[in-house]
Amino acid sequence: MTTPNTNQTDATATDSFDISETSYKTTHTAVRKARRFTLQGLYEWLMTDRRFATIQQDGEQDQTDNLINHHSTNAPHDIAARTRATNAMHTVHLGYYHELMRDIPKQIDELEGIISRHLDRDINRLDMVERVVLLIGAYELKHSLHIPYKVVIDEAMKLNTHFGATDAHKLINAVMDRMAGELRAVEIKADKQASEKSGKQEDKQDQSKPDTVDDD
Repeated sequence: MTTPNTNQTDATATDSFDISETSYKTTHTAVRKARRFTLQGLYEWLMTDRRFATIQQDGEQDQTDNLINHHSTNAPHDIAARTRATNAMHTVHLGYYHELMRDIPKQIDELEGIISRHLDRDINRLDMVERVVLLIGAYELKHSLHIPYKVVIDEAMKLNTHFGATDAHKLINAVMDRMAGELRAVEIKADKQASEKSGKQEDKQDQSKPDTVDDD
């Protein structure tokens, strides 16, 4: 009989998200709260673990190896676990929260590449809140196809209103619109066709109405 490798088991447990909870809310409001907690979690991650990793990639590996190895301990799953432990999250869509906290860090290079294609400046010049808002928006446009693109854009604007600077709304709206044009082109085309069809039907109905004659 083989003895289980407890160290490997513990490592696997700590390096994963607890998604066993099945009683979480799935309403529109619960999803919105999941985005808000995700923004706070990703902000923390970008300012800690991701920042150390970026320094290493920029050529300062020899000076920062020790710092990264010993202090880069703020992984997304740890942030999510602390968030759940210190907040009342019974009204949050935990499944979606875990998805965003797990998948956005994994895909961050790809998502930042999408954002950068539609920015008029280097992504590193963005305020960190703006950057996270756009990361969430890019992920939802690319992967959360069950959420209409107009809702994704509107929710990104609401996130910025709640956490970001008041003068950032034009940037967020412009970049989200451009990303939607890239990632949701088929949906946007179908939406325009449906609007045009609806407009034509309304015109026909107006034309078919008899003219009213005022009695003198």
